[in-house]
Amino acid sequence: MARQLNRSWRAGREAQRDRAQPQEKREASIMVSSANKRDRNYTCLFDDMLGPRMIDFSRNLMLLIAASLLFAACTGRPHAEGAHLVERTRPSMGTELRLTAWTDDESEVVAAFEAIFQEFDRLEGLLSNWQENSDIQRLNAAAGEHPVRVGTELRDVLQAARQVSDWTGGKFDVTFGVMSGLWRFDYQNQDGRIPDHNEVVRRRALINYRDLEVDERNGVAFLRREGMVVNVGGIGKGYAVDRARAILHDRRFRDFLIQFGGDMYAAGHDGDRAWKLGIQDPRGPANRIFATVDVSDGTFSTSGDYARSFLKDGRRYHHILDPATGEPSQSCRSVTILTGSATIADGLSTGVFVLGPERGMALIEQLPDVEGIIVSSKNEVLVSSGLKGRVTLLSAPADAP
Repeated sequence: MARQLNRSWRAGREAQRDRAQPQEKREASIMVSSANKRDRNYTCLFDDMLGPRMIDFSRNLMLLIAASLLFAACTGRPHAEGAHLVERTRPSMGTELRLTAWTDDESEVVAAFEAIFQEFDRLEGLLSNWQENSDIQRLNAAAGEHPVRVGTELRDVLQAARQVSDWTGGKFDVTFGVMSGLWRFDYQNQDGRIPDHNEVVRRRALINYRDLEVDERNGVAFLRREGMVVNVGGIGKGYAVDRARAILHDRRFRDFLIQFGGDMYAAGHDGDRAWKLGIQDPRGPANRIFATVDVSDGTFSTSGDYARSFLKDGRRYHHILDPATGEPSQSCRSVTILTGSATIADGLSTGVFVLGPERGMALIEQLPDVEGIIVSSKNEVLVSSGLKGRVTLLSAPADAP
């Protein structure tokens, strides 16, 4: 039986290191794309998916998020008599946290939601590059000098990040933080400026996840070279979603949805049906989805080039940087990952985005309990073999720079 990544990715690290990364180049086209793994094939969504069907969905997301996710209904089990939906939202870590649950005791679920809001505030204080005296700030301040004692939370995130970095050959790398401030994609500082190439080259030399050490026995972490900067923005939100899931499970809620920017966890069912999650059209209007996926007891993470970006001279510049070049990756428009762990999905969606559609899909097919949907820079839509029958194409994605 394949390993469940949400419970045992650490236990699988040694086996995963021994497993060779995909080496063969595979041809991908709008007509046919295939990669063999466990007698499975992935194909272009346009070829194998069923046509559109009518769905209901609701949407209330901030525009500045890594992806736009919508939900409605599919098939499943009924709820207890008197159960109803309870929903709360709150800004957190620069985006919107939306919690939804079915319950027949609203006071209990509201108390659980409040515990999650408090947990997210606590995690932000540990994992943020902008919170004074956070574990991340102290780690970065001591780069090249000495190890720093950090909490279990940051060590867990850094260990998960190391796993994803190994899988992607360094295309996901939390030491990309050294590029912060050079590229300006956030709404508060976006100016459409292309940074000096020499400065990009200088800084990218400081990107190398292998120079980040985590010592679990002594509870410390260390950046080997002065000037290195860790930023867990590409994986920390997924970790927070996993913490929220644990809180709701511990309080015996079984049917709920956690939506946090581009990261989501769907547990159980929505009413008498499974949750239906939507993937934003990377070049369409902010409220347009082009495909839906049925999810129950799994996570769903999307990385896209459309949320924090600008166009200049016909080229799109965005916040997903290739560690090898220090510049925005150009091979994909969006990547959606489905697996058991939101932490892993968050990091993998970024790493696969940078790998590109061919190598990225080959990696998805190689990893157990991981599925994905990729929109390439050529507007091809690739879906992994394990999602056949679970994805509905509503329309072809719009095509634009």
